[in-house]
Amino acid sequence: VCQSIRFCTSQVHGLPNISPLVRSVEETPEPIPTTVKGTIPSWIHGSLLRNGPGKFEFGNQHYNHWFDGMALMHRFQIVDGHVTYRSRFLRSDSYKQNSERNRIMVSEFGTLALADPCKNFFQRFLSRFEMIKPTDNASVNFVKYKGDYYVSTETNYIHRVDPDTLESKQKVDWSKFIAVNGATAHPHFDPDGTAYNMGNSYRNKGAFYNIIRVPPERDGPEDTLEGAKILCSIAPRDKSKPSYYHSFGMSENYVVFIEQPIKMDLFKIVTGRLRGKSLNEGVFWDPNQETTFHLIDKHTGKEMPVKYHAKALSTFHQINAFEQDGFLMLDMCCSDDGQAINNFLIQNLRQSGEALDEMYNTMSRPLPRRFVLPLNITSETPLEQNLNTRPDSTATAVCRTKNQVFCTFEDLHGEDLKDYGGLEFPHINYARYNTKPYRYYYGCGFRHLVGDSLIKMDLESKKFKVWQQPDLYPSEPVFIPSPNAEEEDDGVILSVIITPVKDKSTFLLVLDAKTFEELGRAEVPVNIPYGFHGVFNSSA
Repeated sequence: VCQSIRFCTSQVHGLPNISPLVRSVEETPEPIPTTVKGTIPSWIHGSLLRNGPGKFEFGNQHYNHWFDGMALMHRFQIVDGHVTYRSRFLRSDSYKQNSERNRIMVSEFGTLALADPCKNFFQRFLSRFEMIKPTDNASVNFVKYKGDYYVSTETNYIHRVDPDTLESKQKVDWSKFIAVNGATAHPHFDPDGTAYNMGNSYRNKGAFYNIIRVPPERDGPEDTLEGAKILCSIAPRDKSKPSYYHSFGMSENYVVFIEQPIKMDLFKIVTGRLRGKSLNEGVFWDPNQETTFHLIDKHTGKEMPVKYHAKALSTFHQINAFEQDGFLMLDMCCSDDGQAINNFLIQNLRQSGEALDEMYNTMSRPLPRRFVLPLNITSETPLEQNLNTRPDSTATAVCRTKNQVFCTFEDLHGEDLKDYGGLEFPHINYARYNTKPYRYYYGCGFRHLVGDSLIKMDLESKKFKVWQQPDLYPSEPVFIPSPNAEEEDDGVILSVIITPVKDKSTFLLVLDAKTFEELGRAEVPVNIPYGFHGVFNSSA
């Protein structure tokens, strides 16, 4: 561990500059070989597909926010211990229009496209009264519907892509199938392939949160989202200021929606162009509001009458959710502050010295926590006493009224995790343990503005294993079970490692998931910016 970083009461000093991790790169559309050091198990057969921003300017116009960069898709193909790499920019309408004019033509989350100078004054004036159109720059994740791969952001547009060539095949609009204005890039899946997602709709009566279900089978080769249905619509606490959410939880029988106090001021968003403000200026944190957990029965589509409340918290990613002994355990990475989304301006990520330290030290750390939600609440349930009877659990759940339960969390970590900056980008053995009791989760330690370590946590002992090396920054860990795996952690962890201190020194890291020891790495002579999410496609 780099000794120049000093800690005092979780304050960090001497953070290294990481600005090369948020710089534009070229695509690598044809597969190139990698140099393997160590051994990559021959049973791994498939491709790690990853998504994230790869271009941060057009001409002399620069994007403001990390989420704004143009989607660059990556594919690490693993066959017989060998690895090849390729990447492509998503040929979204945003990318094509921006490239054609060599300027930012389409607004993104943190960047408002300026009026086209080719228009006359009157046309430019009128354009200020138009709504900001949603982008199709799908840079957040790879998702799978009906066996096809799509790249997704959080608007109504997703793109079907070829998982082998990474070519963009088809732009698909959620709103052509169901009445939503977008959907998350983090769907959940039942074992049969049924997908669940969430998306907002904006109607005359205000905003609604919607639970979406997409069937697993297709009726024809051209099928995309046909058969998608809205299972349930939930009214926000304030219809003019709905909550922002990046993902949601799912157990065997319930979808869990977390209505958090990161709010979207719809008036500010709708009038953004008129005021010369981008979308992110309409997103704000309200620490005076509680967080509300809504449970929706997956089979009936009915929202449960009991609401579960907790103090103000923010969450981007859930770890797992499962039902046991009349309780629903909801595990997620939480912060006590919701300002983070507006901290990831590119100028912040490119800071150095004291300004960088100060930026990091003002941010709340994401920590893994468990809420225990009692399911069997009736009119007979006693008020003002802790209903959590699970042994060794310090979480509480107290009925305030017959339909309102106030919950406090228990930590899914020991104090020593704070030395690694908390944990985000959580991952589990999803195929076998999602919606079930489980023992291990994996993630990135965040002792910087981006992940700087890989962590494996054992929930039984609250002890963890770490992979960390100076000046190396790992991506979200992806777990792949080994063939005929018997134990939960039989398998490997894949992560893409990048560095700001050496040019073209990216590598794919393969760890033994059980021991967390390095098995091998595949070095690829390219630069990759720090990305968001990905999946392993085992059929490649």
